[in-house]
Amino acid sequence: MSESGEGHNSGAVNGGQLLAGIQRIERLEEEKSIIADDIKDVYAEYKGNGFDPKIMRQCVSIRAKDRKNADKRAEEETLLEIYMRALGMPPLFNQEGGE
Repeated sequence: MSESGEGHNSGAVNGGQLLAGIQRIERLEEEKSIIADDIKDVYAEYKGNGFDPKIMRQCVSIRAKDRKNADKRAEEETLLEIYMRALGMPPLFNQEGGE
């Protein structure tokens, strides 16, 4: 809370500051929408070149997990393999000869 009592619970609101924040969020949302459209265009382009967008999305997701926490990804993959074995399903990847 500021010294002038303009906190979020004081009843006083700095309209200029609030408006600046709202406008900033609106600009970012617009940019986010443009970027999302660009990403859709890339997937469509690569689909036209014979790639599967669903698998590409999985690759993007896995790479993001690796950047954030490779250990967590390894743990998730291990649990997935354990669950699949318990259900009598074949493994996703052949572990013996590499992936």
